[in-house]
Amino acid sequence: MPKWYLYIIECSDRTLYTGVTNDLAARFAKHKEGKGAKYTRRGVKTIVYSEAHRTKSKALKRECEIKKLPRKKKLELINN
Repeated sequence: MPKWYLYIIECSDRTLYTGVTNDLAARFAKHKEGKGAKYTRRGVKTIVYSEAHRTKSKALKRECEIKKLPRKKKLELINN
């Protein structure tokens, strides 16, 4: 069964971008090339957090949860 990943990227301007993919390395490469999400065209630094999920649905639900969090809570999640 394929795994789906929720991930958080730190952008060059220190903002955080949250997304979902089934191939983390390939998706990050797309972001670095400027061909990922429009938001990350400002430049990306690194993946700072990721979680594996069994289904796309679960990963998307988790993405929604994390996107609702304030920056402070996202940083706490990343640093734990």
